[in-house]
Amino acid sequence: MATATITAGSLPARPAVPDTISTRRVIAFLAMVFGMFMAILDIQIVSASLAEIQAGLSASSDEIPWVQTAYLIAEVVMIPLSGFLSRMLSTRVLFTIAAAGFTAASALAATATNIDQMIVYRAVQGFIGGGMIPSVFAAAFTIFPPSRRAIVSPMIGLVATLAPTIGPTVGGYISHAFSWHWLFLVNVVPGILVATAAWSLIDFDKPNLKLFNKFDWWGLAGMAAFLGCMEYVLEEGPNNDWLQDQAVFICAIVMTIGAAIFFWRVFTAEEPIVDLKAFSNINFAFGSLFSFVIGIGLYGLTYLYPVFLGRIRGYDSMMIGEALFVSGLAMFVTAPISGFLSSKMDLRLMMMIGFFGFATGTWWMTHLTADWDFYELLIPQILRGCSMMLCMVPINNIALGTLPPDRLKNASGLFNLTRNLGGAVGLAIINTVLIDRNAFHYARLAEHVQWGSAAAQTKLQNMTLNFEQSTGLNATSAAISKLSGMVHQQAALLSFMDVFYLLTVLFATLGLFTMLIKKPAAPGGGGGGGH
Repeated sequence: MATATITAGSLPARPAVPDTISTRRVIAFLAMVFGMFMAILDIQIVSASLAEIQAGLSASSDEIPWVQTAYLIAEVVMIPLSGFLSRMLSTRVLFTIAAAGFTAASALAATATNIDQMIVYRAVQGFIGGGMIPSVFAAAFTIFPPSRRAIVSPMIGLVATLAPTIGPTVGGYISHAFSWHWLFLVNVVPGILVATAAWSLIDFDKPNLKLFNKFDWWGLAGMAAFLGCMEYVLEEGPNNDWLQDQAVFICAIVMTIGAAIFFWRVFTAEEPIVDLKAFSNINFAFGSLFSFVIGIGLYGLTYLYPVFLGRIRGYDSMMIGEALFVSGLAMFVTAPISGFLSSKMDLRLMMMIGFFGFATGTWWMTHLTADWDFYELLIPQILRGCSMMLCMVPINNIALGTLPPDRLKNASGLFNLTRNLGGAVGLAIINTVLIDRNAFHYARLAEHVQWGSAAAQTKLQNMTLNFEQSTGLNATSAAISKLSGMVHQQAALLSFMDVFYLLTVLFATLGLFTMLIKKPAAPGGGGGGGH
């Protein structure tokens, strides 16, 4: 197979997509994009409202994270599977089932009366909803001609990045204004409309039901064990000392066995559940690598900022949402600009600017103090939002824009999977670094706050006097407690700085890596690609 790095004129172009596109298809595509927005938003929409859900379901603090974990594990299995299913059932049938199933599971989640029901409904919601996400990426590059990609690519890029970013904000507003049940009920009416529009309007392709006879059940079982257990290990490992925890250890073993079965079937089955041949296209392989790192930045920072504001500043979910709305706004404003730039400038240069912008924002955060608030976080957040869109649009075009149509469905699933896995791996590393470096910094700081330290004793005496004058309670105990809290806070701050420093190095390095990609074909050049 020729790699997709050839220019538009060197091989016969793939069958041309007409430059005009019917209104019916545009409306169908917009409905699909909205469905994808709901599916991606639902990953993060509950994150700011877990305390309310926990109280409503009388769940323990160990059980409540499963409201999110169940969704993620189920979704990460469906995303790569959706390529095979849409070839077998057609985009119309798969997307309609996904939208209708997601809507029904959302309604059920709102009726949950205990944590077990909620976990089951969230898993169903994540699994079925996951089918909507890759279908949109595949449709965008199947039905729109290359000359229209400057409009379409920013749209799907914006949805894929904006939805997780504003999820906590939207969730915080909904649960404050109504109740946590509305986090799920809000999907019902739009979901019905999306499912109806998908069934009535999508006509991009035909089903191939003969593929059902070749369905690789062993491959599916291996992939579910591999990806599902990997998501669990990455989610739970940092907080449970990794393999020292029995459940994490067992899942790591199942993950390894699942991976062995999955890769064996991928290379031997007549119709593998996931076709990895797309990675032989150099641009797709690089695009997926960059998508993986974008996942680290997207989900990592969506996690880090609220943790900082909650733990250090003591914000509630509503205040966190208001403080973090800026990056979503920056994405929204930058999307059309990035679409325009993608048709005018070298995509590699555009990506490089995006990655360096991202690195600048995280480097800014390495100067963090306990007093940082909305205005101190403003510039890093604007840089994060603008850079995300400058990276996302060229990555979509480089990864999917040069693949032949018959490869697009499978490739789209793999491409979206890399972003989700990047998020999972990124969160695991971030959590591990936060925990380990916090302990390290606390030990170092505590060495300087000993009885032998003159500065520490002077500080303690001053604080004791203040407490005696203001409260008259046990001033010495109060002063020691306050001093201990200050040391813990400084240790936490230093660990946040370490994480931001690591992210800075990662994105700056990736900015340099963009030069290794061969220049892709011009966006308006008729879509020549490797066959």
